[in-house]
Amino acid sequence: MKQYLKNENNRMKKIVISLFVLITFHLTSMAFSGEVIKSFNTPGKYPTGLCFDGENLWLADRETDKIYCLNPETGKIIRQIESPAYWPVGLAWDGKYLWNADFRGRTDKSEDLDGMIFKIDPKDGTVLETLKAPSSSPKGLAWDGKYLWCVDDEIDKIIQFNPHDGTTIKSFQSPAKDPKGITFDGKYLWITDRTLKEIYMVDPNTGFVIVILDGPGNYVHGLAVKDNKLWVVDQDSDKIYQLKIKDQENYILKDKKISKVTFNHRVTCFGPGKIKELNVNIALPENRLNQKIIGEITYNIKPTKILTDQWGQKTAFYQFNDIKPGETINIQATTIFESHIVRYFIYPEKVGKLSDIPKNIKDKYLIDDEKYQINSNVIQNIIKEVVGDEENPYWIMRNLYQYLMGQLNYNMDGYWDTAPTVLTNKHGSCSEYSFTFIALCRAAGLPARYVGSTWNRKGYAYMDDVYHRWPEIYLPNYGWVPVDPTYGDRYREKGLPRDHATPIGFVSNAALITTQSGGGSATMGWTYNSNENYITEPKTNLNIIHYGDWDKVDSDK
Repeated sequence: MKQYLKNENNRMKKIVISLFVLITFHLTSMAFSGEVIKSFNTPGKYPTGLCFDGENLWLADRETDKIYCLNPETGKIIRQIESPAYWPVGLAWDGKYLWNADFRGRTDKSEDLDGMIFKIDPKDGTVLETLKAPSSSPKGLAWDGKYLWCVDDEIDKIIQFNPHDGTTIKSFQSPAKDPKGITFDGKYLWITDRTLKEIYMVDPNTGFVIVILDGPGNYVHGLAVKDNKLWVVDQDSDKIYQLKIKDQENYILKDKKISKVTFNHRVTCFGPGKIKELNVNIALPENRLNQKIIGEITYNIKPTKILTDQWGQKTAFYQFNDIKPGETINIQATTIFESHIVRYFIYPEKVGKLSDIPKNIKDKYLIDDEKYQINSNVIQNIIKEVVGDEENPYWIMRNLYQYLMGQLNYNMDGYWDTAPTVLTNKHGSCSEYSFTFIALCRAAGLPARYVGSTWNRKGYAYMDDVYHRWPEIYLPNYGWVPVDPTYGDRYREKGLPRDHATPIGFVSNAALITTQSGGGSATMGWTYNSNENYITEPKTNLNIIHYGDWDKVDSDK
């Protein structure tokens, strides 16, 4: 027995090392949005605004009160001009002139904070126009071809304004609470947040956050963009970074961890009669983008057989007969697996057309079922109102997602209603959110399914008996993408656009996905993780408990 355990330990070490090497190679060899291409030092220690004039970078520094023209290849100073005022922050280029947002304005007194906007001759720094900023704490600045945009970190707003008189054209909430930089790539705004150390691609028409990138440093500030490359200045490292955007990789994997989950399904007969027949299906997790199963799933009781339903879901099937009063059947299935955070970079223009979706996907994941009722008047009227003539699959999904968050409130009452009922009652659990979102997407021509999981909400050792389920939507050129309206709605109280966007194209490394289904499984029904049915003698009481026990696995052992 000791030799067997030793051999098993050695086997586990080899598996873990092999997986680590493969994943490390994958992460280091792929190109992804947010990847640093190069960097160089800034001229001063307090860099703020950044812009690109088509040939060179321009950088503001609040300590030196200078604006520097830099070679974008080397970072070498080409020339420098005086700042128009005393605290230069945002910079923008309109094709001929520089624009500068200044936090302090015309006075250098610390108590006088009066945001100003200046139009500057880049040759010598001459101030050509001066106007009051549309808010008191302007930071970043961008030019969209007609209007200027600024971010304000006091009121957390993104503001489009007239460059001649400062009139606000439109405004919406910033992605998070500490916006600093902004730039415009010709279609989308890009915005930094210092506190969260993130960069967001934002639709200027709706204010929706579409893509979330990790910042390259701890104090991301100014932004510039050119040819699918972002330039980002970081005030903590005093560096300017060039980042990839809209690259060939659709996602990134990060924050690997190895866990062990023992799923328990326990049935106790309390009598006075017996359980004549008990059938149990335990959903078996498989390798997915977010998880890799290490070794074999182990059981305390050998399954009667392994079944596969119409969706391809494998289950360990058990059948027991004549369970007497006082007897307990306790099934345990143990999985050791490696998980990652998955973050997709979904650019709407890269998403294909509805006609690009494979026929076998449409045939399987556009069908109706009792929980969906996609032909009901409730569902069809929403599609007309929310989707209308929209043809881009991303925007069909996104509009329905935003609509659902605005209509429903989370409520786990233990019941599962149909999609039209959930929409009428305006509340639901994660399962009901999933059924409803799937129904809406299918009605709009987007294939949709759901996955179910056990979830570690605390970190390491944890017992989960709540679980979680969410939809996946098929987007051509991206495949199956996780979209979780339940968590998006839970974030609604925070009111942050980045939190609304986070559950789109995101899977946590705290999840072990066990179940993948289109609904109405031959083995699992509409449940996930496990399912049971039984036949009893009259007046027989029984108790059913199921939960997942989580433990962290030390990969060094």
